[in-house]
Amino acid sequence: MNLRAVRAIYIYEMSRTFRTLAQSLLSPVLSTSLYFIVFGAAIGSRIQEVDGVSYGAFIVPGLIMLTVITQSVTNAAFGIYFPKFIGTIFELLSAPISFLEIVLGYVGAAATKSFIIGVIILVTANLFVDLHITHPFWMIAFLALTCISFSLLGFIIGIWANNFEQLQLVPLLVITPLVFLGGSFYSISMLPPLWQTVTLFNPIVYLVSGFRWSFYENADVAVGVSLAMITLFLGLCLSVIWWIFKTGYKIRN
Repeated sequence: MNLRAVRAIYIYEMSRTFRTLAQSLLSPVLSTSLYFIVFGAAIGSRIQEVDGVSYGAFIVPGLIMLTVITQSVTNAAFGIYFPKFIGTIFELLSAPISFLEIVLGYVGAAATKSFIIGVIILVTANLFVDLHITHPFWMIAFLALTCISFSLLGFIIGIWANNFEQLQLVPLLVITPLVFLGGSFYSISMLPPLWQTVTLFNPIVYLVSGFRWSFYENADVAVGVSLAMITLFLGLCLSVIWWIFKTGYKIRN
């Protein structure tokens, strides 16, 4: 394992974040604050509790997941797309480093950024509502697994994209709607039976449900199922990335 190469890629990607600190960290926090103001104040005044939890506190795990998932995908996608766009990816491919070390550097940096943003939003949420984390270990575990899994997905999107429009296509038209429809702002038990069944085909439901369980021990699906689904998604993304580097899909031509 060439740890020096992994460290070099990781530090470079992290330094890019700190050069645009306002855009990378401040913007997600402000957006989350607006969600609290709109959903917590406007809707929260009409919905007092969901599963015994005040609505303002209930939406905190969903808001964190919403931001973390979109940031993970975007950070990782842009991180690997720019070397491909300007041609420096060939320097990486010709260097004495394996695809695993390249992935560790880029995905590790993207996941770290998203994890930091998730923690900042968690701290920000305490300014609006009183939070109690019942299972802090599992909260960190679900947050970390989500950051890593969707950073891997973003890495795949960054390699697949041929232009900036395609780079934004999946996050805007696929990821964001799935998160909004994945129980981020409501419990799926509030839906009619038919739509509850349909919603279970949305993979984001399992992430939000497991993450919310770590806070309040309330879950729309079994925690074991949530953990199995995110582990399966992680393995699938790793398999796709292995295939990309094995075949040279969109990186050797």
